[in-house]
Amino acid sequence: MVGSHAVAKNKKKAKKPSGSARIRDFDLRPGRILAGKYEVIGRLGRGWEGEVYHLRELATGIERAAKLFYPHRDRGLKTSRRFAMKLHKLRHCSMLIQYHGQESISYRGCQVPILISEFVEGELLSDFLRRQPGRRLPPFQALHLLHALCVGIMEIHSAGEYHGDLHSENVIVQRVGLGFDLKLVDLLHWDEGKREARQDDVVGLIEIFYEALGGAKHYARLPRAVKRICCGKRRTLILKKFRKVHHL
Repeated sequence: MVGSHAVAKNKKKAKKPSGSARIRDFDLRPGRILAGKYEVIGRLGRGWEGEVYHLRELATGIERAAKLFYPHRDRGLKTSRRFAMKLHKLRHCSMLIQYHGQESISYRGCQVPILISEFVEGELLSDFLRRQPGRRLPPFQALHLLHALCVGIMEIHSAGEYHGDLHSENVIVQRVGLGFDLKLVDLLHWDEGKREARQDDVVGLIEIFYEALGGAKHYARLPRAVKRICCGKRRTLILKKFRKVHHL
């Protein structure tokens, strides 16, 4: 779930991330060695905070994932530290990827932390939906997806936390059978307060459900029971009906 990067060793002492460091793209190539321990296999994704890479542990051959934070998004290392602490706190939540530890590299004069986690095989939910007939799920299957997501988010909320960035590109589909085996990635921290952030999670769940059903193009033809859950995707109606995730 996390991203990474490598650089040749520099004799000069690396600087700490500062506001002047505006790294927008690490662009780590396959084969690059990070912290003398990991080989880059490829980039898994990128976001507002940084980039996520697929790595191979040199000593064991075990595949890992790593998150590398852009220095200007991680001033004083507060963001990466908070991210690691949150993952550790939520380590018993079954839908979250497990955090393993932290490494550090020098990149363009900045000391940049790399958060190492388990590598989860699977497919982004957004890609999975694009492969479905009509790029959508039938209502019954979409309800199974929503239920699986709600169970995972309930664990996080019960631990006093929130996800903070729920959308179809932060959900990994590992297996589909009678239900969905899912993993959640890329937790975010917001200054707005946990209550509001948990409400955002509830709205995010509904938005994923709506997307899985085909969005606005197919909404008018959906069963009434499904529409009662979607609430027209109106935030005020959603939160009036589903104040907490267990209501959903």
